[in-house]
Amino acid sequence: MTIDTAFLITSFVTMFVVIDPIGLAPLFVALTQGMTDAARRRIALRATATGILILLAFAAFGEALLSFIGIAMAAFRVAGGILLFITALDMLFERRTKRREDQSEEEVNDPSVFPLAIPLIAGPGAIASVILLMGQRPGIEGTVIVLGATAGVMIIVMGFFLASGLIERALGKTGITVVTRLLGMLLAALSVQFVLDGLSAFGFGPGAG
Repeated sequence: MTIDTAFLITSFVTMFVVIDPIGLAPLFVALTQGMTDAARRRIALRATATGILILLAFAAFGEALLSFIGIAMAAFRVAGGILLFITALDMLFERRTKRREDQSEEEVNDPSVFPLAIPLIAGPGAIASVILLMGQRPGIEGTVIVLGATAGVMIIVMGFFLASGLIERALGKTGITVVTRLLGMLLAALSVQFVLDGLSAFGFGPGAG
């Protein structure tokens, strides 16, 4: 089986930008302040494992669920693209960071499932993205690419969690803000492409046929 490199890159970049491991790192530090390194490692592992299980479940059954309730994949692609565009605007104007910080204030003793796994890792944007990507390339090849890209991003999330203290000191608040805004611009372009693909499926736009 040959791998579509372009689709692999698109899938990886989409999931990376939506999940935003760089933006999650300082929040992980805040949620685990005062904990031992061993406790931080356990929380990082539990959060990423829970997040990937949720995303894999939606990757496997999300499109079937949409069909069951009568929603066309093209319609979901348009709606998902709009949702991702709103997420991109939040990133560009730092509203996303503020909302995440507000959610992190609801911390309990073990923040691995809430708020880390849900909604910070496997939030609405990530769930929409994984369903959209699976719909773009049905079949074994598409499934392997999307699941592989998602797993790769989750490994990076784990790495950022484990190195979050070093990253925070290296980038500083300004550095994290700059990176987040750059990722927001990229996500905005990807979200517009999702909307255009959905409209083309309905017979609108240059890609309609």
